[in-house]
Amino acid sequence: MLIKDPKTLPDKWGKRPSDRSVGELLGAGVIALDKPSGPTSHQATAWAKRAIHADKMGHGGTLDPYVSGVLPLCLGKAVRLTDLVLSSDKEYMCIMRLHGDRPENRIREVLGRFQGKIYQMPPVRSSVKRQLRIRTVSELEILEIKGRDVLMRVSCDAGTYIRTICTDAGEALGCGANMLELRRSRSGAMTEKEAVTLHDLTDAYVFWQQDGREAWLRSMVMPMERLVDPLPKIIVKPTAVSSVCHGADLSVRGINMLDEGIRRNALVALMTARGELIAIGKAAMSAEKIMATEQGKAVDVDRVLMDRDHYPRMWAFSTDLGETNAADREV
Repeated sequence: MLIKDPKTLPDKWGKRPSDRSVGELLGAGVIALDKPSGPTSHQATAWAKRAIHADKMGHGGTLDPYVSGVLPLCLGKAVRLTDLVLSSDKEYMCIMRLHGDRPENRIREVLGRFQGKIYQMPPVRSSVKRQLRIRTVSELEILEIKGRDVLMRVSCDAGTYIRTICTDAGEALGCGANMLELRRSRSGAMTEKEAVTLHDLTDAYVFWQQDGREAWLRSMVMPMERLVDPLPKIIVKPTAVSSVCHGADLSVRGINMLDEGIRRNALVALMTARGELIAIGKAAMSAEKIMATEQGKAVDVDRVLMDRDHYPRMWAFSTDLGETNAADREV
């Protein structure tokens, strides 16, 4: 990261996400649920909500009823970050069944055309408007071809329809094809290795409530900071945190460190030095300009996730001590 102000005071007020209690995690966390084939995403979310007695829960990235795999569940405050999950890239394991015999080299050649930018028309039964869209398939790897069945791994943009890829590939091969089975193996930074079943989630919650054994449930509930992993980060000075929490935009003077390559209007995550998420917003300057100037608004804060009283009001303390409002100027 780029260091904007090496003289920033040490952060001694916050709490690292890993130090939060299970109760705090349930109030602002995320669970990677291994959704089974059969129920809708809404049904699976409702079951999980009842299982852990959550006040608020939302899912990111709807899976069709007969599609299994990673379904991120946002808890409490993290529900406000659901849009980040929806827009994150995905990875799927798919079995495509051809309606006729074709040589293996021909199958590989045709599917190779579906890597990169592709045009798609959403299926008739989709929940979005049926209009031609452009999506990017970053990887399409054929893992196995057995008769008319093709097993492949697809990494792609959010909103890419794997069913449509199968149908379009079948038309290109001249024999027709359909999607036989689909599993989401990754959603953003969350993989199926971290995914937990509804049964395990229920049992882990009971162990915590009845026996005080929290280790299993703690391993399932990740801090909400996990949702902003893909975003560029700006580390805010501890003296400026409270002002941001009270609704102020972040100025250049309130920045301690920042990621390289931040572009103007890019979505960024404002963090403390202890790794806590403060807010997200749009960069009003590029990283290069932030490093070159000493004043001006750096970030238009869009939504605040941290409690207002989590960090002390430093600007008020400065005034009480008869000092210049330096902290206030940092915001």
